[in-house]
Amino acid sequence: MQALQAFLAADMQRVDAVIRSRLRSEVVLVNQVAEYIIDSGGKRLRPALVLLTAGAMGFDGEASHVLAAVIEFIHTATLLHDDVVDESDLRRGRDTANALFGNAASVLVGDFLYSRAFQMMVELGQMRVMQILSDATNIIAEGEVLQLMNCHNADINEQDYLHVIRYKTAKLFEAAARLGAILGGVDVGQEQAFAAYGMHLGTAFQLIDDVLDYSGDMSEIGKNLGDDLAEGKPTLPLLYVLQQGDASQSALVRSAIEHGGLQQFDAILTAVRTSGALDYTRQRAQEESQRALSMLSDVPDSPYRQHLVNLAQFAVDRSF
Repeated sequence: MQALQAFLAADMQRVDAVIRSRLRSEVVLVNQVAEYIIDSGGKRLRPALVLLTAGAMGFDGEASHVLAAVIEFIHTATLLHDDVVDESDLRRGRDTANALFGNAASVLVGDFLYSRAFQMMVELGQMRVMQILSDATNIIAEGEVLQLMNCHNADINEQDYLHVIRYKTAKLFEAAARLGAILGGVDVGQEQAFAAYGMHLGTAFQLIDDVLDYSGDMSEIGKNLGDDLAEGKPTLPLLYVLQQGDASQSALVRSAIEHGGLQQFDAILTAVRTSGALDYTRQRAQEESQRALSMLSDVPDSPYRQHLVNLAQFAVDRSF
């Protein structure tokens, strides 16, 4: 990540300048909440994907900075809404916006960021860009609803779960990679390859997030261990224990998913760690990473391409 951040430093400064200029509102609370969440850090992977894929195909223009900012606005809006739905109080090691400003402010500022993103898309005047991002935001919303429906449901299978994360998380990675490729003037086949790279990369990232929810260091991952379990979310490590754990482990996890809470967290943590669930989830993430890498076979060699390769490996090796 340090090498990627150094490589993109100048471009990210331009993206930040776009973000700052377009965040401005005459409504003070909008400025406060939006700046708080954007200033709270994060890896900025999605805007980085726009810059890397555009650069890999030889594009060097202001549109890549604008679209990177648009992607970050959409991502930030989803975070604001997610934290309200999930009743989260910690993100990236800081109080969530809803914990600090209240649920109503977080939802409404999330709406502001969505609408500002679409204003910026219109200004670019490219119908294909608007189509990609409007489709992506719609699918992300569907993914959020699917996740809500799956909460406390211990009977979903792995494919059901992957369907949710490809909608909810991977779709914006896919859109970011696709947009950069379009700026680079690629043909339809290359566009699809970059989109698939983003989808597999985003899936790998979410699967490792699932692993870190039961194995990470809270000071590194910036949230409480077991947050997903507390909400009754049946993530892949839990689904693995349900299917592959012994009878007592399976019953314990089923009860935890169905009722939520962290009353049995230590016992569940032991079950997840001793059953092979984390190794299995990491293996599935590695498979997604390898699929992402396979999509870069026709991309010309360059520092941009190398960072796309490194990013796919970072997705599975990271501890935060």
